[in-house]
Amino acid sequence: MAEDMWIGGFHAIEAALDRHPERLRQVAVVAGRDDKRVRRLCKLAASAGVAVVEHPDDWFARLTSGGRPLRHQGVAARMTLRPAGDEAELGDLLSAATETPLLLVLDGVTDPHNLGACLRGAEAAGALAVIAPKDRACGLTPAARKTSAGSSERLPFIQVTNLARTLADLKQQGVWIVGTAGSGPVSLYECDFAREPVAVVMGAEGSGLRRLTQDRCDQLIHIPMASGVESLNVSVASAVCLFEFRRQRLAGG
Repeated sequence: MAEDMWIGGFHAIEAALDRHPERLRQVAVVAGRDDKRVRRLCKLAASAGVAVVEHPDDWFARLTSGGRPLRHQGVAARMTLRPAGDEAELGDLLSAATETPLLLVLDGVTDPHNLGACLRGAEAAGALAVIAPKDRACGLTPAARKTSAGSSERLPFIQVTNLARTLADLKQQGVWIVGTAGSGPVSLYECDFAREPVAVVMGAEGSGLRRLTQDRCDQLIHIPMASGVESLNVSVASAVCLFEFRRQRLAGG
């Protein structure tokens, strides 16, 4: 069964009504408030077929999100959390893509805070989706959702049964597979595929890419770092790579 969460604030609720009205269950406004912003929000909700109810101030004061008091501005909405997608959704995303696809693949990331940060960075860099295996990897836990700062509700997160097979399928669809490893012979800034349809593959915390995953890569790259620095956090490393690819695409027109 899908989980629900409360979101607060006019901007967040209006954006949800615009992008995902089917996932909103109810909009709540503080009792007695009847200004222009509330009337606009109620009109948007009515147009989307979402019920609007009134509650007193103390009801709003008890609302939480991620274990913290909800910042609400006197308005809140109950929203169904976005579930993880699967291989079929990934195929649909690629077929419908209007820009050169940029994907982030996480090979066994287990820390929910790292996953949330990876989702946030991937969305900011314009990634089409984040892909991870179902087994021996973190899913969309409450901690991951909270750390993502909303990205988990906007950016598709795809969990696959067999990552090696998924990488092979991506190749068949014209996506280049670029793995990151400290031993990668090519610098990030010299990558051959930055402007092509590409999946950037990041390894797990500590252990890095599995050998089977490395074997599926078209190219292995490393991030040039100052001497004395051994490695970066996976979320930082993924953001560095994704934004470099984005930079190259923008520079290429």
